[in-house]
Amino acid sequence: MKVGDTRIHARTGVRVTALGLGCAQMGSLYRVTSYAEAAGAFDAAWQAGIRSFDTAPYYGFTRSERRLGTMLTDKPREAYTLSTKVGRVMVPDSTVGPMEEGYAEPLPFRPTFDYSHDGVMRSFEASQQRLGILAPDILYVHDIGRFTHGERHAHYWSQLTDGGGFRALTRLREEGAIRAFGLGVNEIEVIGQAMEVADLDICMLAGRYTLLEQASLSLIDACAARGIGIMVAGAFNSGILAGGTMFNYGAAPPKIVARVEALRAVCREQGVRLEAAALQFPLAHPAALAVVSGAHDGGQISANIGWFETPIPTGFWTCLKERGLIAAGAPVPA
Repeated sequence: MKVGDTRIHARTGVRVTALGLGCAQMGSLYRVTSYAEAAGAFDAAWQAGIRSFDTAPYYGFTRSERRLGTMLTDKPREAYTLSTKVGRVMVPDSTVGPMEEGYAEPLPFRPTFDYSHDGVMRSFEASQQRLGILAPDILYVHDIGRFTHGERHAHYWSQLTDGGGFRALTRLREEGAIRAFGLGVNEIEVIGQAMEVADLDICMLAGRYTLLEQASLSLIDACAARGIGIMVAGAFNSGILAGGTMFNYGAAPPKIVARVEALRAVCREQGVRLEAAALQFPLAHPAALAVVSGAHDGGQISANIGWFETPIPTGFWTCLKERGLIAAGAPVPA
């Protein structure tokens, strides 16, 4: 499989490349990323055939959208697929510090949760201006759910439902301002909840359907049956499947470390890079449209592309299933 292979979401006709570029790092996630580094990552992705780009107002507190917009400005609009997100309105705030919510040197705009009809429309219109693009292809509801909101989840869910957030997204789709909408989240349960009340097209799911964990398999199966596409983000589970120590945005617990070591053992036996297996595994599911991965610079993009396109023998996947390291019903690459 090549990173630039095209996949089409049947219901909406949205085209994505098998590997997409996630642009949180353009917002200086965890460390300062210079404009030159961000541009290097974008250029390397474009030259390799990657044409799917995902951003959000939250990334770098508007920095990512601004940077990505400048990089896309000379590209034909029909040549790429763009997604961004709603759910946070960015409010000017001079008290924003040098490190906020994982972003280094964020711009002076404070994220304020607002999933209401007006909040969605305000966020979308501001993104249009930052990107310089009137009609992004996909709009995700960002970080709705208990993982982010805890006891406040019911309050924000009410904004999205009774407060008209889903109605605003439906209106934008009907008017042609976007082609598709869904959720962009780190938890699977809220996608199931949203499927009951909204006509979702495509969702971005980070870290919950990966080589390391497939507890979401039954709901991913339900998405496939409903024609809801899944853009798989967080395939490295915050880095632990790529040589790091982080899992789910925090230090990996011993149980997770042990499971990763078991995966590494099979990789050593079969001569497979764990990073390659992590990037390739999710795409075997019929609901999965693409894997979206971020990078701080062109070197990381090149590494991701190499892993993504490395052939993996069928026996590797068979061995993982025999040892109970992949869920029994999970599809694996051919």
